[in-house]
Amino acid sequence: MKEQKQILEGSNAIALTIKNISPDVISAYPITPQTHIVEDLAKFKADGLANYEYVRAESEFAAASIVLGASAGGVRTYSATSSQGLLLMTEVIYDIAGLRLPIVMTCANRTISAPINIWNDHSDVMSIRDAGWIQLFAANNQETVYQHILAYKLAEKLKLPVMLNVDGFILTHSYEPIIIPEAKLIKKYLPIYKPTPGTYLNPNDPVTIGAFFNPSYYLETRAALHQDLIDSLAEIRKEYKNLKKVFSLKTEKNTFDNGVVEYCGPKKPEIILISLGSLGGTIQAAIKDLKNVGLLKIKAYRPFPVEDINKIIKSAKHIAVLEKAISLGQGGPVYTDLKAAISGQKHIKNYIVGLGGRDISEKTIREIIKDAPKNNQTLKFISKI
Repeated sequence: MKEQKQILEGSNAIALTIKNISPDVISAYPITPQTHIVEDLAKFKADGLANYEYVRAESEFAAASIVLGASAGGVRTYSATSSQGLLLMTEVIYDIAGLRLPIVMTCANRTISAPINIWNDHSDVMSIRDAGWIQLFAANNQETVYQHILAYKLAEKLKLPVMLNVDGFILTHSYEPIIIPEAKLIKKYLPIYKPTPGTYLNPNDPVTIGAFFNPSYYLETRAALHQDLIDSLAEIRKEYKNLKKVFSLKTEKNTFDNGVVEYCGPKKPEIILISLGSLGGTIQAAIKDLKNVGLLKIKAYRPFPVEDINKIIKSAKHIAVLEKAISLGQGGPVYTDLKAAISGQKHIKNYIVGLGGRDISEKTIREIIKDAPKNNQTLKFISKI
């Protein structure tokens, strides 16, 4: 497809991008709101437009296991899931990271049960934030297109799995003008996958994958995975810079974007709002006429970008963390990470918004901005629409 803007549904844009990336094996189980992604990928295969193996699975657990096995066999893979499906995959999610398999997966973020709810928040991905995956969040559908390309480069270069988080319905089912890069251009940035000898199952070069580690060795494996995740921040910045060159991407005026975080607003803001995913778009609209308020979008949530965040928030007097998830009994996950990471004394407050898909309006954002400087309770559940 030519590089021109098309009006596409977010899920269709993701599927077209994956088709052009050319994985060898795709396996997934449909679950709302991820379903359109895998339906489109299955149709591409059925219509003869793609050469990958599309393996139908009987569950999300099976789908994750299938791509684990395929990746261990040395081929490029892809899967997608959401909500309860991600929870069903949890055992395999941890295995994939521990085995250092370069799998890329899309999570169409949706709340988790009970009570039953199919709308968007970040409860699903936060449940596996400690599994050992690089986790990226997209604010819009064009961004998620390029993040998927970036994800494969990172995964295959670093031997780390990458999860792309796309807000369910808000992005997956919305139509936007989107550019889908051609396969030839993608290959200039992301060459055909050639796994390193000794890192995959090969009868001609036998190796052990998934060995038994007793207490004398297990700790070292976790320490190594942790350090490699921390070190991946430098690679994310580097590869994002390379991606921008190859695909001629430009950063908007008064915006800083290094692939790990994105900041827009005044150089020395009084208040900074911090968010993940599509919420950043609503916040940008709400603060566009405010000269003392900035927005920091965290694009790479795991590993947590401590250094990048500290550089941006150092001049702000007040910080408001807006998040669509709650670590029950503690507070917002991003807020908790931030409190542990920031240097110096900061006035920081936590606003839990949009749980279960509740709408977050510009009016609500402006009310949060007014409340941020006040010395009242640190954690607030925002129920207004």
